[in-house]
Amino acid sequence: MDESKVSLKKKIEAVLFVSSGSVPMDSLAKFADISVSELSSLITEMNMEYDQAHSLRIIEHKKRVQLTTSPDMAVSLEEFLGIEITTTLSRAALEALAIIAYKQPITRPQIEEVRGVNSDGVVRNLLSKGLIQELGRAETLGKPVLYGTTEDFLHYFGLQSLDDLPDVEKEVSHGGKLEQNILKQ
Repeated sequence: MDESKVSLKKKIEAVLFVSSGSVPMDSLAKFADISVSELSSLITEMNMEYDQAHSLRIIEHKKRVQLTTSPDMAVSLEEFLGIEITTTLSRAALEALAIIAYKQPITRPQIEEVRGVNSDGVVRNLLSKGLIQELGRAETLGKPVLYGTTEDFLHYFGLQSLDDLPDVEKEVSHGGKLEQNILKQ
């Protein structure tokens, strides 16, 4: 690997390491004096290197990136820190979260249309856990709130970006009614 690429990777890693949260990709690309597409390619390479020999991961979400620990380190970190980081989600919460992840931005009435039941409590629960967030309001009657996933959602499920979500169309072949309803919407 040429030295300039190694130097760029070190520069990117250092910035992400000292940042307290996610960093806009365009700002990081400007700092590294490369294009956003070059940055994205470098991040993909870095993640492949991390998968082989490190416990780190760079996640991308809504044109922002963040350095995190690998999901397979969660149990060890929980043990070391003496806390239980992982919380379980109910089936209803997982259903609503899947709908939001695949259909975002989406309103609560649209979630309820897919699920077929009231989803007030489930949406409140997901908001309180920081797995979803309000993205604004729909330009329809009543201006309902639009919801989408957060970076914490990616952390929770060990995803690097929303592109890593399973392909719903392939999952439908397993006969799931919920998945069929998601595709119809």
